[in-house]
Amino acid sequence: MKESETMSGIDSQNRFQKIRRVLLLTLFLNWGVAITKLIYGWIINAVSMKADGFHSFSDGSSNVIGLIGIWVASRPMDQSHPYGHKKFETLASVAISALLFLICFNVIREGVERFIHPVFPNVDRSAFIVMILTMAINYFVMVYERRKGKVLMSDLLLSDSLHTRADLLTSVSVLVTLLAIRWGYPIVDPIVSLVIAFFIGYAAVQILKESTRVLSDGVAIPIEEIEKVVLAMKGVKACHQIRSRGRGDDIHIDLHIVVDRQMDVHRAHHLSNAIENKIKRAFKGVSDVVVHIEPVEKG
Repeated sequence: MKESETMSGIDSQNRFQKIRRVLLLTLFLNWGVAITKLIYGWIINAVSMKADGFHSFSDGSSNVIGLIGIWVASRPMDQSHPYGHKKFETLASVAISALLFLICFNVIREGVERFIHPVFPNVDRSAFIVMILTMAINYFVMVYERRKGKVLMSDLLLSDSLHTRADLLTSVSVLVTLLAIRWGYPIVDPIVSLVIAFFIGYAAVQILKESTRVLSDGVAIPIEEIEKVVLAMKGVKACHQIRSRGRGDDIHIDLHIVVDRQMDVHRAHHLSNAIENKIKRAFKGVSDVVVHIEPVEKG
């Protein structure tokens, strides 16, 4: 095994360990927030607050799914998976999306039921304190996961931060609902629960959209950007059939270049290596580049 491949494996394992630590911390915080909202929502009989609690609980559940996904994704490449297992992290993001769709359905069902059978929540000052404290925790989790997701190029953490952002937005809606109930408008409670369902569903669609792009081998880097880098290399006369795919931390690129017919094999091999190294420097997250060399056609 090449030294570069060995170092890449070490870096990859270090990345997975960091992602695990982020997920464990957010799991602890999310479920603490969820339990608080669910218990207090049940005490005051506020459907919007309970819906927000279930959303927070799904945040924690997505962390568990993420931990399982990371455990599988961290396995090294083998004969059955020559490209490694990193896409299992993306599969975990799909599972998070499915969980959000399920939560969305349940929130809509309970909101509609409250329209049919109205309930009048009992809101006091402590309810506002609970919501403000849990919102502060949600905000910290969202910013922390998004920052770590960008640094570690983890679509799982970025997906989970979107999940948490939806939770924060719904918490703001719940806060407004509690104010409306205090002012004598309990009908706002089920209405806001439906608004919450919209936010949850939107987050699910965004996560599924990005995960589908990765799993279906959608373009990872615009062709024009790769072409610009390659054509700047001395000795390259043309570049075509450029393809890219993969996750943000594991991008694969293959392309064809046209060179002088008189270029010998040694020079062509050196040029191929130079192109690979330049692309990896230009685009963060590129793990593999395959360069096909073709001689220029006779005029």
